[in-house]
Amino acid sequence: MRCLFCIPVLLLPTLSWALCPASPDHTLALEDLIEAVQSAKSETEAQILANEMWQYWADAPDEQSQEILNRGMERRAAFDFLGALQDFDTLIAYCPNYAEGYNQRAFVLFLQQDYAAALVDLEKALEISPRHVAAMSGRALSLVGLQRREDARVALEEALKLNPWLPERGLLSPGGPLAVDGVDL
Repeated sequence: MRCLFCIPVLLLPTLSWALCPASPDHTLALEDLIEAVQSAKSETEAQILANEMWQYWADAPDEQSQEILNRGMERRAAFDFLGALQDFDTLIAYCPNYAEGYNQRAFVLFLQQDYAAALVDLEKALEISPRHVAAMSGRALSLVGLQRREDARVALEEALKLNPWLPERGLLSPGGPLAVDGVDL
């Protein structure tokens, strides 16, 4: 069983007296990018804008949290899911108001096919950052994993309102797993 608030012993001296500062406020920049991606003329242009969004979402509150986030993402990319979960647990314990900690932990849980746990983290990420398009998309995919087709469709449609170029849009295409029978979306 994972401990949601455990901090590895090596980090205790570093974090024991520290309080995580507020996350950087990138609201205006992200809103500009969302507006730009909505009027993108191509998938390539939209992908460039989405990559810019990631730069803001992955901008942790301070150097310590950035190091933990980066290490967790590196571990996830190396399929060290246990190590990644430990890092994201640490990040969330240290910075409970930083949406990306929850989003990244949800991604690892999704990869482990623990869709229910991923959904809990995605809900928390969206509570903190309601227009976090990647968390919205992850929420839709987790709902697919839980076989909650109608909820997944609604969640994906909400994400597509912000970024109509999401790769997951194909799930709503005719014949896709979230297509509405007889309705051309």
